[in-house]
Amino acid sequence: MAGRFPLYTDADIRGHVVKALGNAGWDLVRAIDQFAEGEDDPVHFDRAVALGRVLVTNDNGQRERARAWYREGRRFPGLIWWPQDHYKGRTAGEFLRAFEELAGKDDPFGLYPIIFLIAKRG
Repeated sequence: MAGRFPLYTDADIRGHVVKALGNAGWDLVRAIDQFAEGEDDPVHFDRAVALGRVLVTNDNGQRERARAWYREGRRFPGLIWWPQDHYKGRTAGEFLRAFEELAGKDDPFGLYPIIFLIAKRG
């Protein structure tokens, strides 16, 4: 069923994207509000899973962790990933539109729980 899903943003997600999501009414938990700064990445992945939230990250290690869980048949709500350099020339609004597009899809994590987010320019 289409609709917004709860998010857990790790420390790699830039503030302007987190702020845009929050201002638009997305249900989100920030890593910094759960653990001290500098906490190891696996803790955030595990916390997102425990809370039933989709992890939003730019971290390659988190993406690889999600891939390993998938290969092992371990279930998790989902992971949204994009590389750090994807921020270049893109606005918070462009990222927000990409999240809204995902929310408009029926079960965006149903076939494969890892999504490479593309924030389109313009």
